[in-house]
Amino acid sequence: MSFERACAADEVREDQPLGVTVDDMEIAVARQGEEFFAIQDLCSHAEVALSEGDVEDCTIECWLHGSRFDLRTGKPTGLPATEPVATFPVEVRTDGVYVDVTTTLNGVSPS
Repeated sequence: MSFERACAADEVREDQPLGVTVDDMEIAVARQGEEFFAIQDLCSHAEVALSEGDVEDCTIECWLHGSRFDLRTGKPTGLPATEPVATFPVEVRTDGVYVDVTTTLNGVSPS
């Protein structure tokens, strides 16, 4: 695995994802409690940034049409999206949140 630093942990608010670029890949880093998630920052329905939406109950909402995606699996949990988005391994270290964009957790190839 090839982890790259994405951001500082305190930059990620619990209810608001943070859009970052890791190795030229647009990623939304989200937080639920003390757990961090990394998901491709592109809605599979409307191709808008998921990092501009809200995080609630381990899902991220697309601000444009309201599709929701599970942060753990990338699967849509609410229409109109029907296709999953890529999710990535995350490590929280003392100096920040690290993401491996070379490996997807759910087998979905990033666009």
